[in-house]
Amino acid sequence: MGHVTGCVIHILTTRKNKRNHFSLDPAALRHQNSMTKMYDVSLTVSEQLPVWPDDPTIKMTLSHRLEKGDPCNVMALQFSTHTGTHIDAPFHFLSTGASIEQLPLDVLIGPCRVLEFSHVPQSIDHESLRKLNLEGVKRILFKTRNSEQWQQELQVFDPNYVYLTTEGATYLNEIGIQLIGIDGLSIEKFNHPGHPTHHVLLKNRVIILEGLNLS
Repeated sequence: MGHVTGCVIHILTTRKNKRNHFSLDPAALRHQNSMTKMYDVSLTVSEQLPVWPDDPTIKMTLSHRLEKGDPCNVMALQFSTHTGTHIDAPFHFLSTGASIEQLPLDVLIGPCRVLEFSHVPQSIDHESLRKLNLEGVKRILFKTRNSEQWQQELQVFDPNYVYLTTEGATYLNEIGIQLIGIDGLSIEKFNHPGHPTHHVLLKNRVIILEGLNLS
């Protein structure tokens, strides 16, 4: 599989045991649960949610209904794995890339830095990123004007979303960023030939989160 849908941000602490395996630290987890807040940054999936052009539309139907005499209500769902808030695994663009179940969970769990670029009209470039102190940062989420669309609950796909340039992606990979998220349905410019931004990140096993709701 190339994607997984849904995203909740929460800082979790891990510890390494004698076998060099990571596990959740219960004491630290209890402490953090009392000190931190959980943020759901995923989009609500509904039939009104915009989807990527040419992707299947979202369909939700009750295949079983109590009112029809069925023993329970059962909802049938039909939509692409590229729907709403989702992860791009390397296999999405690389035929021999890792699929979603092969991604390292430790990269998906931990502290992240939210960078606000709401003033940017079109793209996030390497020159803007070089001005930031990202020392020690492993996970980045970009908040842009894209989130306004989710706040306004627009139902039509907008191809003029804010994206990360290929040069920006290259820079973030070079400084050791392991996960990059953005509040548009793609991290790359719409209809960018060859999809170089995706390739730069995915071939270096940088995990991509798309469709975040940071409004």
